[in-house]
Amino acid sequence: MTEVFTLGEALGVVSADRIRHDTTARLDVEGPELTMAVGLARLGHRVAWLGRVSIDELGARTLSVLRGEGVDVTHARVDETAPTGVVIRQRRIGRLSHEVYYQSGSAGARLSTGDVPAEAVQSARILHITGITLALSGYAWSAVHHAVKLARDAGVLVSVDVNHRPHLWESVDEARQALAELASSADILFANQDELPLVEPALAGVPELIVTRGAKGASATVDGLRYDTQAAPVTAVDATGVGGAFVAGYLSALLDDLHPADRLKRGISLAAYAVAGHGSWQGLPTRGELPP
Repeated sequence: MTEVFTLGEALGVVSADRIRHDTTARLDVEGPELTMAVGLARLGHRVAWLGRVSIDELGARTLSVLRGEGVDVTHARVDETAPTGVVIRQRRIGRLSHEVYYQSGSAGARLSTGDVPAEAVQSARILHITGITLALSGYAWSAVHHAVKLARDAGVLVSVDVNHRPHLWESVDEARQALAELASSADILFANQDELPLVEPALAGVPELIVTRGAKGASATVDGLRYDTQAAPVTAVDATGVGGAFVAGYLSALLDDLHPADRLKRGISLAAYAVAGHGSWQGLPTRGELPP
């Protein structure tokens, strides 16, 4: 049985210090759902990823990465007419980076209600979705809400990561309305400190609220009780995968029936592994590498 089912878009990534001058660049694929899926699979959990990928080389690379990591991509769709979305990322000063996204008309944005396998969603223990998938297109918006309804009707836990990406929304008000609606359906809600105002109307009804605060650590409020943990001391090399890694660690500990404080610790641990190296998912640990 699948423990976690997730759906989202994988992007090709081209990164360099200075695109206009550098003669070499790093090529990768990423996405918070992809990172989360890889993180869970490396810890021995059964996880399935749904998305539309292009028939192009980046689409093939996405499926190759996920299969190689033991993630179930049985339900992934291959789109022969749309390209893989791409992000170009430049590192400018210290750890700051500048990003330009090319997602309009991408294969990932064509994810639709008809792509969502009802039986697979309903037989999972957890459905995990992000606000990014919700914002990709009207089709993807419908697919997300369809998956949520399937899960809730079957008693499957719904995990939501707010993941507000301003460039995907026409306005803050549009994002606030859609994300708050999605958050209200969550049994487990992940948000960073800055995203809380966007989903404020839903916060009182969420059974399990996890808030990340960067260098200040994270907190979990479960059934009205709050638990806190500090951030791990680590030199950050690449922070792009930190959110998906944290979610993977937290959900892994939840699946292992650990205490909320220990869920936070595992989330922080995976986040530290993720930011310590290049790439969003390559540095994620196996279960044998977790601290005791």
